Amino acid sequence: MPVKNRFAEMHDEITAWRRDIHQHPEILFDTHRTSALVAEKLRAFGCDEVVTGIGRTGVVGVIQGKTNASGKVVGLRADMDALPIHEATGVAYASQTPGRMHACGHDGHTAMLLGAAQYLAETRNFDGTAVVIFQPAEEGGGGGGEMCRDGMMDRFGIQEVYGMHNWPGVPEGTFAIRPGPFFAATDKFEIEIEGKGGHAAKPHEAIDPTVIASHLVLALQTIASRNADPVEQLVVSVTSMKTSSETFNVIPQKVHMMGTVRTMSNAMRDLAEEKMEALCRSIPEGFGGRAVLDFERNYPVMVNHPDQTDFAAEVARSVSGQCEEAPLIMGGEDFAYMLEERPGAYILMGNGDTAMVHSPEYNFNDAAIPVGCSWWAGIVEQRMPV
Repeated sequence: MPVKNRFAEMHDEITAWRRDIHQHPEILFDTHRTSALVAEKLRAFGCDEVVTGIGRTGVVGVIQGKTNASGKVVGLRADMDALPIHEATGVAYASQTPGRMHACGHDGHTAMLLGAAQYLAETRNFDGTAVVIFQPAEEGGGGGGEMCRDGMMDRFGIQEVYGMHNWPGVPEGTFAIRPGPFFAATDKFEIEIEGKGGHAAKPHEAIDPTVIASHLVLALQTIASRNADPVEQLVVSVTSMKTSSETFNVIPQKVHMMGTVRTMSNAMRDLAEEKMEALCRSIPEGFGGRAVLDFERNYPVMVNHPDQTDFAAEVARSVSGQCEEAPLIMGGEDFAYMLEERPGAYILMGNGDTAMVHSPEYNFNDAAIPVGCSWWAGIVEQRMPV
């Protein structure tokens, strides 16, 4: 099953949808325009059921096959939200909202799944039920988890679920995937350090929280280098430090730090939190200060299920002829919540030699649209053959 001719015919139309969404980026759960556009098109395609408001602003469409002897129900998921980034692509269809842009290609994901939904509703060449899922708030809001907590899986009887993400650096028209842990857990932390403020010329009369913070930043790096098994994946990054003073001659009272922890297993997640708590107690105490750690567990590890991964790769090879083994990715992906509830798989589709996602110069590669649509349609038709 190579790229379907129908998607070549629809290419310009799907591209126009994508570029319209690109011009009107929406953040987190505030995807009202995009959600309304999606729901309108699903109804126009003739979906058997279109439900809005799942996970706050998510949209779900149900498409029945020609027959339903198998009783199978397969879910396909795309994300709809953009990022708070100033666009620097210079394209004619650039964002019309300053400070917001589709810098991760969710506009492309949404347009491709709409294209696949139109095709599936036209042909219905499968035995079972296809459920198309359009999710808000992947970029930090946990919209996938919200949709699951709204009972989406049980409500629509979803048995397996599949997702896709474009990926710069992977050749256009090809795919990459791996079984097991794929994208990292993305935990967040904040540390409030308190010392004793004073005059910068009299440090002996103060307890300098900037010195405590400096030692703590270095010590946190030893969690990965000296506490974790070297073959495990663990990243601890301090990404912000701010003092309570904004002048050159005052030792501040407080320092606020924040950062992220990335892991590929619950064991490493537990280790990181335990060691951070210990270091935040002991190091400030040694200087006469104190620190309070707020460790927030965010997206879990995204784990591909083996059988579904093999199947997704098989469909990818049938579409493009190529599906390589993907590397581990320390970025996060809230499709993890859906894969915790149902077996399924997540695949990367090549965006070609473009700027990386989350760059102000990134743009989704419209040439890849027929390939992505064909993969999603193939998942349904090959998993539930008539």
